[in-house]
Amino acid sequence: MNSSLKYEMGPIRPPNEATSLLLRFTRNCPWNGCLFCHIYKGKRFEKRSLEELKRDIDTVKEIHDSIIELSWRRGFAGKVTADLVAEIFSNPSSNECTRQVAIWMFYGKRHVFIQDANSLAGEKGVIIEALRYLKEKFPEIDRITSYARSKTVAKRYSVEDLASLREAGLTRLHIGLETGYDFLLKYMNKGVTKAEHVEAGQKVRASGIELSEYVMPGLGGQRWWREHAEETADALNHINPHFIRLRTLKVLPSMPLYRKVEEGDFVLASEEEIVVEERLMIERLEGIESYIKSDHALNLLEEIDGKLPETNAEILSVIDRFLSLPEEERLIFRFGRRAGIYRTLDDLKDDLTYFRIKKTIREMEAKEAGSVERTISVLLENYI
Repeated sequence: MNSSLKYEMGPIRPPNEATSLLLRFTRNCPWNGCLFCHIYKGKRFEKRSLEELKRDIDTVKEIHDSIIELSWRRGFAGKVTADLVAEIFSNPSSNECTRQVAIWMFYGKRHVFIQDANSLAGEKGVIIEALRYLKEKFPEIDRITSYARSKTVAKRYSVEDLASLREAGLTRLHIGLETGYDFLLKYMNKGVTKAEHVEAGQKVRASGIELSEYVMPGLGGQRWWREHAEETADALNHINPHFIRLRTLKVLPSMPLYRKVEEGDFVLASEEEIVVEERLMIERLEGIESYIKSDHALNLLEEIDGKLPETNAEILSVIDRFLSLPEEERLIFRFGRRAGIYRTLDDLKDDLTYFRIKKTIREMEAKEAGSVERTISVLLENYI
C-alpha cells in the first residue's frame, strides 16, 4: 500500500457520520462570526476547484484499490475484514486517509459526508459535477450529506437548484438552526434571521433532500431561555424537519462568547435549567413528524430520542423523571454521565456504581468545595 497517498479532510462532522467517508469540498466557514463557535476562527474560507475535488476522489479510489489488493494478498479474497482493518491501523506507516478509507470500506462504502462548515457556499456547478464524479467512481454510495447555512440556502438556492443537487447525489443537509429567537440570533452574531431559517428549511424539504436542524439548548442562558425555547419550537413547527438534533452549549475560553460570560453579560444556565428549557421546547412542538435526537455527548439526557408526535409523551416522561430525582441523585447522574459511566437514567439502578460515584463526590467536596462542578465542566470540554 502507498502510505503517501492523501486527500483533504476538514476538522468536524456530525456524530452519526463517524463511519462515513469525509471529503472536503470547501475550506473553513464563509461566515465564521458565531460567538459560540471557535473551530474556524482565524482561518480563511476557500472554495475548492472541480479539478482539486476530482483529484481527491481519485486518491480515495487509489487508496481503496490498494486496500482491496492488500486483502487479496492476506487471503481475505478482496473483503475488508476486521482483521485487515486492525492490520492497517497497527501499521505505523498508515496515514489518517488510509485508515479512514479502510473504516469506510469495512462499513460498506455507503455513506459520505461533504465538508466543511457550509459546502453549499461553493460554486453550484462544481458541487454538482463533483457529486456526479464521486457517484461514478463509487456507485454503491447511497447517502451523501453535508453542512449548510440557512442564509446560504435562503439567498442563493431555489428549490430547483436544491433538487439538482439531490439528483446529483446529495441526500441530506445538516443546518445549524441553534435558535429561532431573533434577538438571540443577533446577539450570538449568527448572521441569519428566524424567517430565513424557516425559508431555508422549507426549501430543503420541498426539494426532496432530507433535513436535520440543529438546536442548541442553553443558548439562551438564564435570561432568555424561555424565549429561546418557544421561538425555536415555533420555527421548527414551520419547517417540520426530518430530524431535530440537540447540541448543548458549552463555552470554551477560545470562543468569543466566553468574554461575555466573563463580563457577566451572558449568564450560563445550569444543566438542570437547560433540561427545563428542553422540556418547554419539546412541549411546544406541534403538528410535525420529526425525529428528535439527543445524539451528542454534550447532551445530558441521551434518552431524549423518538419520532414525533407519537413518542412526545415518552420523551417528556424521561425529562420529568430526571427533574423529579432528589438533588443528590441528579448530581450523581450528571457526574456519572459526564465521566462516561452512565448513559441512561436506568443506570442509576446499579447500586455498586451508584455508591462508588456518591462516595467519590462526597470525598471531592470534603477536600475542596465546588470541585465536583468544576470537574464536570472540564469533562464536558473533552466532548467538543
